[in-house]
Amino acid sequence: MELDPRTIITTASTLAERLGDEAYYAAACLRSGLLPPASPQAYAGVALALGRFGLLGGSISASAFLHADRVVVIDELGQLSYRELADRVDSLATAWQERGLRPGDGVTLIARNHRGFLQAFFAAAKLGARIILLNTSFSGPQIVDVAQREGTDLLVYDEEYAPMLGAFEPRLGRFLSFLDGGDAAARDETLEALAARTPARSLPRPSQQPKVVILTSGTTGRPKGAGRDIRLSLAPVGGLLGKVPFRTEEVTQISAPVFHALGFAHMILGVVLGSTLVLQRSFDPARTLDSLERNRVTAFVAVPVMLQRMLDLGEEAWAGRDLSSLRIVFLSGSQLGAELAQRAVARLGPVIYNLYGSTEVAYATIATPEDLAAAPASVGRVVRGSIVKILGEDGAERPSGQTGRIFVANANQFEGYTGGGTKEQIGGLMASGDVGHFDEHGRLFIDGRDDEMIISGGENVFPAEVEELLSHHAGVVEVAAIGVPDEQFGQRLRAFVVRRQDVDVTEQDLKDFVRENLARYKVPREVVFVEELPRNPTGKILKRELQSR
Repeated sequence: MELDPRTIITTASTLAERLGDEAYYAAACLRSGLLPPASPQAYAGVALALGRFGLLGGSISASAFLHADRVVVIDELGQLSYRELADRVDSLATAWQERGLRPGDGVTLIARNHRGFLQAFFAAAKLGARIILLNTSFSGPQIVDVAQREGTDLLVYDEEYAPMLGAFEPRLGRFLSFLDGGDAAARDETLEALAARTPARSLPRPSQQPKVVILTSGTTGRPKGAGRDIRLSLAPVGGLLGKVPFRTEEVTQISAPVFHALGFAHMILGVVLGSTLVLQRSFDPARTLDSLERNRVTAFVAVPVMLQRMLDLGEEAWAGRDLSSLRIVFLSGSQLGAELAQRAVARLGPVIYNLYGSTEVAYATIATPEDLAAAPASVGRVVRGSIVKILGEDGAERPSGQTGRIFVANANQFEGYTGGGTKEQIGGLMASGDVGHFDEHGRLFIDGRDDEMIISGGENVFPAEVEELLSHHAGVVEVAAIGVPDEQFGQRLRAFVVRRQDVDVTEQDLKDFVRENLARYKVPREVVFVEELPRNPTGKILKRELQSR
């Protein structure tokens, strides 16, 4: 059978691009110091760990060979070294295997940011489990519903969730990852106790690689499981390192929840780089600021609203702080916006990096400090290895400056929802769910959600445009806008605004502000002042709750 020469050329071109991308990723990894000086025996151990268990299962053991005595985690219980954590992971994995946990079985975690999450995750990964990460803001019925829907064979949970679990009992049992001093330990074993009494033994290569299921944010409906395999590629690490100067042995404070794609990715990246991870079970702006200074943090990972609340602490809270160690503030999870970006840079300097992506499409673009200086409203340029296109309703690509739907392709995007279905795809590109445009310099701008657009007076209106404008008003802390019926225009916006306490601003003031800067049909029909906007743990505004009001 003869091959079409065009097929041969296309295949060779694709292979050459793939090899070129991998070379780029490898160079970025080397610049980061990913391969520090170490003995041949240490690197033999690294090769054995990664070869047997893959990136997810083997990374903690691999890093223990290279960074044995370095602190891997600082949390409210103290510190653990890489070797200590790796030993606990091996003991826990041994215990679970003896209990009958097999490759492909479902291990569900509902745990906050602390060492127990790391211990449980890496133990399950070593056994080739299917690991489901639950949102820590779920109610009791949601926890049980999603855990059952996703196929839970073993549950790991923080004690605070014990009253919500009721009689839910997975096939292989329930295990406590964090105790608050209650009596849940009388019923279920703790990870610490199980690992402490189980001697670790050599584990075989699992018959299948682990899979991670991260739930979508659920801002527009029921959260869905988004399954993802970790492919044999440097793309997940190298693409990021090509844009952001993470280095080996950072001190990384992860305030974004580790059950979410942002926090989870940086947990894995931190372990791969031999970094110290500073974790807190709950976010408090003042405590977080103290921790950045006390622990000499070099990289801070958060969602934009967390940074906003830290900046809102005021001058007194920031006065005299020594944050000179802080090189990177990495943000994602919700829109940063020009106003917050400018405030952050003014306070912290050119250290802000803003990623645009989603649970489904992974990462698409990253705005560097240079991008934010030139265009603070942008989400930056496309990450190497990703393809981002702006498509019209006819599926044709839009030129720079024209708004359309954003479609993304890369090696990291998810493989489909666990309950069936996927995101819309055109020509191998996956819909992000947003609309936006590129400028002439290749920077991407998000104009809004494609399902939030309203038609007012025959014109398309995106709430994000009005939200961005109002966020620049001196009397506005934050704002969200939704579409509501309007007798004259068909639809108009209703804006929900959190006012600054020290600024006297009225509904008419804000309407006039929009009228002076945008078209008349974009002026909100109403401005509703609220104490706070409803958000999920990753900072996204829950507009469905605003609709219900």
